[in-house]
Amino acid sequence: MSPLHNFATWEPLLRLLRTSHAESLAAPGGHVAGSIGHGSWSVPVQRRRPRPGQAMLMSDMQEEFDAIKRVQDALTEAGLQDIAFTAEIPPSGQAVLHLFDFGPATAPGIGNALPGALILVENAVPAPWRRLPEAVPGAQPAPSVDVDLLERTLRERLPDAIGATEEEIATAEARLGVALPEEIKVLYRVTRARWEDWGDDYEVAEHVFDVVGFELASLDHLAVADVSNRSFYWGHAALEVAVTPPDDAVQGLVGSPGWIVIGGTGYGDQVAVDLTPGPRGHLGQIIVLDHEQSVGANLFAESLTDLVLQSERSWYSGRRLDQLPYVARVHHQSLKTIEAAAHADLEVLSLGVWDGEPFSLAPVVGLPRLRTLSAYPGTLADPTEIAELTGLEFLELTPEDWRVLLDAGAAPRSLSAAAIQAHSGRDPRPIMALANEILALWDRPPITETVINGDLGALL
Repeated sequence: MSPLHNFATWEPLLRLLRTSHAESLAAPGGHVAGSIGHGSWSVPVQRRRPRPGQAMLMSDMQEEFDAIKRVQDALTEAGLQDIAFTAEIPPSGQAVLHLFDFGPATAPGIGNALPGALILVENAVPAPWRRLPEAVPGAQPAPSVDVDLLERTLRERLPDAIGATEEEIATAEARLGVALPEEIKVLYRVTRARWEDWGDDYEVAEHVFDVVGFELASLDHLAVADVSNRSFYWGHAALEVAVTPPDDAVQGLVGSPGWIVIGGTGYGDQVAVDLTPGPRGHLGQIIVLDHEQSVGANLFAESLTDLVLQSERSWYSGRRLDQLPYVARVHHQSLKTIEAAAHADLEVLSLGVWDGEPFSLAPVVGLPRLRTLSAYPGTLADPTEIAELTGLEFLELTPEDWRVLLDAGAAPRSLSAAAIQAHSGRDPRPIMALANEILALWDRPPITETVINGDLGALL
């Protein structure tokens, strides 16, 4: 028997859970649920309160840490990344533990024991991650580009810098698969930005960063910021859009083979030179990929020359694309009707908290780009209308709406992924069964359940 399926592995955690929830576990249908992964866990253990005026200490949580570690070690031995569980522990101590292995077609939920996105088509990725840069005929470097002035300025301000050789620059270009703009070559001819060249001296490095206008990466660490640069969770990424309005300097993409990362802001954001600019941009402009955003980038400077000569500037624009006409949110604090959301460019429709009459989807039937629908409880007048949304690739519904849709045989076959919207307090077992029903329609691997019985002894 795998240690993961051995009751003894789970016993310390189950005892902590019984202590934390003795009253609710004793009630009919009482259960506790959680999930454990290698890097994090979500288990409803009530931690002891520290004394007034004192912070919680590691020792206050040592029992929990030790119990979780036993399960994590078992996960490692089983070759699994995470596991979800539900436990029934009546006062008699005759515990029943249900373990759920999500398998390759189901993403774990975030912060709870419920399943996340169901991947209905193998290797499917959301639409924004499939979008490639569009050609911008006639894109040219900015008028401010002046490689001679740039080189003079850099050499004056960095007189002791060690520059890269032409061979080193050519090697970097070959590795990246792109030709670097002349401004970037000039930059690295002046300084190759290696820590060993600076004697591992932070003050020297800071001076270089001040001169350039950002934390410059070494020539050896230049990288392409393509779509693999930004990871995604289907349930969130499906609500994103990658669009480029005609007046934008930067294309609204997740990543591009023409975004070459040359450094960072020092706060987790990447600085890149842009070889695939937007309609109003310039070839070789400097952009910033915000680490808090999954799509798009902000214009930092129209050229490296411009940035070096005027390095005191802000890159953050605050502009967002997840709004009308591409994304519509209908709820009590936003749009109040589906008609207000209907637009030929609409890609994402999200129905949120609503206390009025439920909505008909008729106004958005036939929209050519609608690919995502997410609906809160009580927002759909007739879930079977979803069958008329023939271009959907992601659908998120409550268990009740999924039940109506499945019983009517109306689940859209265009879907690439799906999700079940349920609050974390619900019993995961029927949600897992529903998820498997959806997965089976696409002949995808199911969530597997293992039931383990054990005796914790009666409560005294």
